Amino acid sequence: MNKILVLGAGRSSSSLIEFLLTHKSENEWDVTVGDFDENLARQKVGNSENAKVIHFDINDSIASDETIGGVDVVISMLPAQLHPQVAQLCLRRKKHFLSASYVTDKMKSYHQDAHSQGLLFLNECGLDPGIDHMSAMQIIDGIRGRGGNVLSFESFTGGLIAPDTDPENPWRYKFTWNPRNVVMAGQGTAKFLEEGHFKYIPYQQLFQRTTTISVPGYGDFEGYANRDSLVYRETYGLVGIRTMLRGTLRYKGFCPSWNVLVQLGCCDDTFLMDNVDTMTHRGFLSSFLKFDPVRSVEAKLCSAFNLAEDGDEITRLQWSGLFSSEPVGLNQGTPAQILEHILAKKWTLASLDKDLIVMCHRFVYEIDGARKETHASLVAQGDDAINTAMSKTVGLPLAFAAKLLLQGRLQQRGVVIPVHREFYEPILHGLRSWAIELKEW
Repeated sequence: MNKILVLGAGRSSSSLIEFLLTHKSENEWDVTVGDFDENLARQKVGNSENAKVIHFDINDSIASDETIGGVDVVISMLPAQLHPQVAQLCLRRKKHFLSASYVTDKMKSYHQDAHSQGLLFLNECGLDPGIDHMSAMQIIDGIRGRGGNVLSFESFTGGLIAPDTDPENPWRYKFTWNPRNVVMAGQGTAKFLEEGHFKYIPYQQLFQRTTTISVPGYGDFEGYANRDSLVYRETYGLVGIRTMLRGTLRYKGFCPSWNVLVQLGCCDDTFLMDNVDTMTHRGFLSSFLKFDPVRSVEAKLCSAFNLAEDGDEITRLQWSGLFSSEPVGLNQGTPAQILEHILAKKWTLASLDKDLIVMCHRFVYEIDGARKETHASLVAQGDDAINTAMSKTVGLPLAFAAKLLLQGRLQQRGVVIPVHREFYEPILHGLRSWAIELKEW
């Protein structure tokens, strides 16, 4: 039997674990699910007798080494900062490593050792990054196959809520993946290329510099630049491209409202606030505004940002409970941690809520001197708060990759991402059976 170890039983692991357990017998897999919270792992496995459940603590180096040494493939769904520790143990014990997270400099440093040992260290094989890479490369290779030259590539992806979910929610958003990552999103400087010019957007401007993205059947969205788009020029074979931008999608109105929280300093994670144990929601906001013993928090906020008292931004903050006198409920925390805790009270998916994944690509290219455009979009909807579209689009590509690897159908080795045909063709084909498919127009 081939032994698969899944590390991490959080939000995005549900579909991955379900797929592995469903197809365990026919593929002769031995599946183990490990998490620091063993009960959480048991919940993900459910009543299935097809998996082992273990307590896993990456900081227990002896136990972690022994656990990883007993399997063939490790799929890490742990927080991104823990992947290098897992990968290092995989190198030591000569095991394949798969994750959905971005390749870090530390992960890159493992490439030569992994390659020389014949190990696949596959990263960025989830949604974004992941399906965005694979679907883009399928189109790019198709354009090249017809003799075309790509001039411009823009790609936007968002994890949202379905149109009929929580209709009273003015943000049209809830936490469908790691809440901390949502609060911290966009920090740093976004880098991209526009008509041959290098462009940079610092964090304090990011949510003011948005673009409208239209998706057939779903209307208009707001898109903002995401991280460093430039690093993928060489990866995609687009070194000479004139425009390249990767971004994040939100429903209309989200970004200007979120920008208020950014400008206030509520997303800062660099210091601990004082008196958190007695702090209220409105007290949290007030701590970032000028002292005024007479004016309300709402009035001070409107004055500071030139907002209308009945405007959309105030409506969204009000709905989220940020003006309430409810205690925060933490003993300590950074602004970002406190904001996450407050938002989670309203932004956590209810049991029957459905999330929505929206991805959109736009290509401009030339063939025989003629300028052409291709647009493509992918929309996937979750079933409920457990079987989410986010879980499917993050977990299933990893599940398919593990299956391909154990069938001997993947030849790439070392630290790689799934931009090669041997990855994207079978994985995108597998996703189509789950109604997850990019449609061109």
